[in-house]
Amino acid sequence: MTLGRIVEGLLQRGHAVQMVRPRQSREASEPHAPREGLDQVLSHGIPVPTYGELRFGLPSKGRLVKLWSEQRPDLVHVVTEGPLGWSAVAAARKLHLPITSSFHTNFHSYSQHYGMGLLKSPIESYLRKLHNRTQATMVPTRAMQQELQGRGYDNVTVVSRGVEIELFNPARRSEALRASWGVQPDDLVVILVGRLAKEKNVQLVVTAFRAIQAKQPRAKLVFVGDGPLRKSLEEACPDAHFAGTRKHEELATHYASGDLFLFPSLTETFGNVVPEALASGLAVLSYANAAAQELIVSHHNGVLVANADETAFVNASVELAQDRVHQQQLRMQAPRSVAFLAWSAVADSFEAVLREVLARHGRLFSAAGSAPQPLASLTPAQERLTHPHLGPLH
Repeated sequence: MTLGRIVEGLLQRGHAVQMVRPRQSREASEPHAPREGLDQVLSHGIPVPTYGELRFGLPSKGRLVKLWSEQRPDLVHVVTEGPLGWSAVAAARKLHLPITSSFHTNFHSYSQHYGMGLLKSPIESYLRKLHNRTQATMVPTRAMQQELQGRGYDNVTVVSRGVEIELFNPARRSEALRASWGVQPDDLVVILVGRLAKEKNVQLVVTAFRAIQAKQPRAKLVFVGDGPLRKSLEEACPDAHFAGTRKHEELATHYASGDLFLFPSLTETFGNVVPEALASGLAVLSYANAAAQELIVSHHNGVLVANADETAFVNASVELAQDRVHQQQLRMQAPRSVAFLAWSAVADSFEAVLREVLARHGRLFSAAGSAPQPLASLTPAQERLTHPHLGPLH
């Protein structure tokens, strides 16, 4: 979603974007509409472990060298740290092209959730080496910038992420949708939006909800999203509502129809769901991590809990669930607190970083009015992106 917004911003500013990505399994049934200024180059890929519906790109250095020799881009931006991203860095260095990158996912942290704890150190070394071969690594928060700098990453700069205020807002609250969940107007709805997977620490939401339910038997737990844990969660929480994956207006309506948003993940580089929940007018409770740490002033527009303190998280959830007055105060402040996060400003920041890197290489954007040259070759593989204008991207 983030990269789809940035691509859209670049295209709107008159830049040409060449996107190198693996063909996904759904592409036959979801064709991509042509878009002026956007050139999509498909590469070979294989399914991502535990994310079988997605594919990551295989090594393609030779093909990329040939491609960029024939049509030389101004800059290469790498948004995946997998084999395709490594190939992009290697090809760009061979051709002496400026390179930037984005740090999107804490893969080294994910490893411990999938029985690969011994790989944490090698993965970290690999990531650091890849990003340090680029002239700028973009991260979404100041805390992430400081953390990566402390871990030996060079040239780390902050480019925040945005939220679509026109889509995510309290006005989308639907009593009809709440009624379909089996709740009355005054009943508490605890909601979690996101992938139902180990690295999201979903079980802590279940624990917190059970503690809330002991005080408020009519409270309802709603999961919006899908993932490998869904079946086990359905068995453990037969009284919960599982909405599955929702997009666009449906997703916004589900957000706004909840009351209390619990976010226990500790593996996020940002966590787009946090600003979306705030914009939707929910009382958000989160660990002091990633986007929440950047955007929430505790007990003003949300509530923060010390990282990894599960007892404190559960106790704070119960306390906030019981205090309806405080809930309402937070819900009133939440949308105002993220009103400044327009995607156009994010695209401006992204473009500014590219300009700075290009300037250091003695390269400038084409003069106004001239035919745009390819500004960036993006190589995303791990995240499936959907944009209402561009269609599904990778």
